[in-house]
Amino acid sequence: MMQQFRYVMTTAFTIGAAVISIWGFPAAASTDCTTVTALVSSCSSFVANGSPDPIPGSPCCVAMTTLNSVAASGDNRRTVCRCVMELVASNNPNATAIATLPGLCGVSLGFTIDPNTDCD
Repeated sequence: MMQQFRYVMTTAFTIGAAVISIWGFPAAASTDCTTVTALVSSCSSFVANGSPDPIPGSPCCVAMTTLNSVAASGDNRRTVCRCVMELVASNNPNATAIATLPGLCGVSLGFTIDPNTDCD
């Protein structure tokens, strides 16, 4: 029970920090991948193990919804796309899991998560 509490608190902190960095410092959020990595890391259990599937309302899906909000503008969408593609490339064995996250959470990031996607 304590482990679950720590996980929830860590996830909440990660999402909160990401949201603050996005809305509090938009220029910084658009120039690096720290925010995107933090949000996707909320789904690390699914990405690493392929289960359990994230469901809307779970910390992972809240992070995907936040990522969707970050990707709302054209410039940010390109940045988020590039960052996600870097994550896919660096986590190649888990690329499929990363690619399925938005769909499982009921969001569309405005681009296809695929190694062949041109983010520009």
